[in-house]
Amino acid sequence: MAPSPEALALMAQLNKKYGPETMIMASQMRQVSPFATGCLPLDIILGGGFPANKWTEIIGFESSGKTTVVHKTIAHQQAKNPEFSTLWIAAEDYDKEWAQQLGVDTDQVVVAEIRAMEEAYEVMLEFAASRAVDAIVLDSYPALVASEEDAKAMDELSVSPGARITNKFYRKAGKATKRSHLTEERAVMGIVINQWREKVGGFSPQGTPKTTPGGLGKNFAYWTRLEVSRAEFLDEPIPGKGKSRVGQAMKFKTVKHKSAGPQKTAETHFYWDDSPSRGITAGSWDVVRDLMTWGVYFDVIKRRGRYFDFGERTWDLKDAIIDSLRGELDLQDEVAEAVLRAVTNPEALEVAA
Repeated sequence: MAPSPEALALMAQLNKKYGPETMIMASQMRQVSPFATGCLPLDIILGGGFPANKWTEIIGFESSGKTTVVHKTIAHQQAKNPEFSTLWIAAEDYDKEWAQQLGVDTDQVVVAEIRAMEEAYEVMLEFAASRAVDAIVLDSYPALVASEEDAKAMDELSVSPGARITNKFYRKAGKATKRSHLTEERAVMGIVINQWREKVGGFSPQGTPKTTPGGLGKNFAYWTRLEVSRAEFLDEPIPGKGKSRVGQAMKFKTVKHKSAGPQKTAETHFYWDDSPSRGITAGSWDVVRDLMTWGVYFDVIKRRGRYFDFGERTWDLKDAIIDSLRGELDLQDEVAEAVLRAVTNPEALEVAA
């Protein structure tokens, strides 16, 4: 049932007073597709990818793979759209060679080497409001230094200046990242990389409690908070010479997610070196392993004894479909899209079948 004429008149009056689209019908709100990461298990628990026009925090201990996840996401988006551009606030040094190894076109990445917290936030706000880039990344929050802290000597105490500034940034960021619901506007993916800290003096049955720098207020501003951790190392057998460490199993957990449900977990394998036995090159996910695992789980790939079916194609034995998946990028995309449809819209998958 439509709103009353009086309500519509009041909405128009308030939009004129406070600005266009201050008041809008929920049915008119535009649904913007998330930014897929290219890692199927991660996209599944994220509901398709990182949210658009929202802010995401990626958390983890050192060397868990936080920055790698962001680079791989950017590379995946660039593969779909070569003009996909990124602002990267390098509070820590930007490793161009590693980004390129992960597939990033660094000609489409603007690197701002800023460590002053206020300056970093101002640049992020300006780029978000300008619609000039598709992604904004801060790597990482703990490397920023507030001017109040920077001006003091090493032995002088500064009480939470970073938390105060960060909370102010997120209060202002909502306006900068807001996009029109009535017209097509360039969406933006906002990501802040942070690190776990042990909460000294706390107690938990699961071990020492963890917290993140920046205060608790920022946690309410994030649409998604993703934890990245390392499960185990992956070794490559070398005939007659033992084993070589070539990668790690990555675990993901959505600590918070306002549109796809929190506390979901997933795991994938990432290789920083070549793995000839698996046919995987350095800087890659084990895409085929993920497609087989989740394709069969969601009945996208249907298993009949020794046979595997997808669409109108049939393979005899598991090795045959694995070989096809490794060699056919189009097939990889088709299976991944079908799995994500099964996750986000099971009814559509049943109709398509």
